[in-house]
Amino acid sequence: MRRINPGGALLLGLGLLLAGAAHTDEALDTNLYDRDGCRLAVHVSADFQPAEQADLLTWVEFIATSLAQVYGHWPLQQWQISVAPATSATAGDPIPWAQVYREHPTRVEFFTAPSASPDALQRAWTGYHELAHLLIPYRGWGDAWFSEGLASYYQNLMQARAGVITEQQMWQKLYDGFQRGLADTAFDGVPLAEVSDNMRQDGGFMRVYWSGAWYFLAADTRLRLQSGGQRNLDLALAELNRCCRDQSLSVPAIVRQLDRLNRVVLFEILYDELVVAEQVPAFGDIFASLGIDVVDGEVTLQTEGPGARLRSQIARGNGL
Repeated sequence: MRRINPGGALLLGLGLLLAGAAHTDEALDTNLYDRDGCRLAVHVSADFQPAEQADLLTWVEFIATSLAQVYGHWPLQQWQISVAPATSATAGDPIPWAQVYREHPTRVEFFTAPSASPDALQRAWTGYHELAHLLIPYRGWGDAWFSEGLASYYQNLMQARAGVITEQQMWQKLYDGFQRGLADTAFDGVPLAEVSDNMRQDGGFMRVYWSGAWYFLAADTRLRLQSGGQRNLDLALAELNRCCRDQSLSVPAIVRQLDRLNRVVLFEILYDELVVAEQVPAFGDIFASLGIDVVDGEVTLQTEGPGARLRSQIARGNGL
């Protein structure tokens, strides 16, 4: 990605995948980025100091690049990111609030600590989580576990693929997340669909988010194992994006499309199983199939074998 400032000096981006041109409108504090016919408008609040604005643009370029790595392009033709200062940010939480608005165009809104460094912002999971929501044409309500699970799964993959965390750290974060989901026992015995529908009022966030993350790990692993590494979740979602990115679909419609487009019987079956599940499903067998061992809560990765190769492909994202 490259950005041209008002004075005409070329500022080089982070050089991962994005390429194209952008220009800045000083009055609106807006930067426009183009890539392969897709346009991202970045709105940075004038309440930030100039140096802070520059740091924020560096961060936005970085996470936008990490999103493009999933499909090789942005999932939307027109989209926006807005960044405003957070009034209650702490040193340990550079992005205390963020949200996706399924509008026309779709907008992702971040509230960040004014003094947060690009490194701190890049290491915060929130940026990757929110952008990962854009990987599916979700209508914005119903089956929240699916959308939040997708984002919880891909926030870790995107960080690893961008070099922010190691492969071992990625799997450790996924393990720790599943453990948090299992520890959220207040609604054990209640079907996931019900917990998900009432999450905003009653709680159960960890149960909902990490049940959803389990769904996508299970789907990704099964696709890779059944196809000998020829199919994977990145490619399956890319097919959905080519077909339906301008639509607004319910989750049942999404899973039907995923099965149809990828000629598999998988996504709808997993959906039917998970909505009636009464706790986060066990993930030990999935980890074992990928050459992942866990001893006293610490993840170790096997270096040989077909499972290890598939596991590394998930982390590298080299299926495209």
